Amino acid sequence: MPTRTLLTGATGTLGTALRPRLRTAGRDVRAASRSPPSDGDDGAWIAMDLTDGTGVREAVDDVDVVVHAATAPQGDTEAVDVRGTERLLEAAADAGVSNFLYVSIVGVDKIPFSYYEHKLAAERAVAASAVPSTIVRATQFHSFVADILETVSKLPVWPLPTGIRLQPIDAGEAADAIVERAIPESAGRVPDIGGPEVRTVRDLATTYRDVRGLRRPIVRLPLPGETAAAFRAGDGLCPDRTVGSVTWKEWVTARYD
Repeated sequence: MPTRTLLTGATGTLGTALRPRLRTAGRDVRAASRSPPSDGDDGAWIAMDLTDGTGVREAVDDVDVVVHAATAPQGDTEAVDVRGTERLLEAAADAGVSNFLYVSIVGVDKIPFSYYEHKLAAERAVAASAVPSTIVRATQFHSFVADILETVSKLPVWPLPTGIRLQPIDAGEAADAIVERAIPESAGRVPDIGGPEVRTVRDLATTYRDVRGLRRPIVRLPLPGETAAAFRAGDGLCPDRTVGSVTWKEWVTARYD
């Protein structure tokens, strides 16, 4: 019998990559989102809102594994990432879920950024719960970096924190690694996953500019404070845990050429 799997955040960047991969791996996937698509394209969908609990208990009913990819980096992160995760854990415990797989971010325990602090609080809630769990941290996706650069690309001069180092990863390759952990057996905190190369923001922006054929000067934007210092120090990296092979240049070329 296929492993019955609930995927939260199924319409997000990671969820969109996870959903077909879970199905290909033979999972019986229930995809959850606040606004599921009306056509329900490739599997069962359920409406679920972590902020007020709508649909949470129905979503975990008769489920073996929860893959919790829902997050709100630009919204109310405490309501979604902390309180919503706690609410989902409570329902998962009552439902007898075998493995609660939580997707987090590399560096949440070192970088003093409010979103990261809320992700860390969620990790701690997962680890302290009665539900057997797995926690996997990943670095930023290529698409996240591209979204930032697309925003500044409209400016005549690109002010960027050029010295910050990132290790972007293809969302599909991150999903491949996460699917391997989406099994009934929990594993606790597992090794981090990061992209195949570490690059400075200047390097990433230069590659992006060249691939797109743009002519814009890149200028250093000094960012004071502990958060920027932590990123510059490499606290958001895991160079010894590279996953996949899609480089930033390859990803950008495929997207824009």
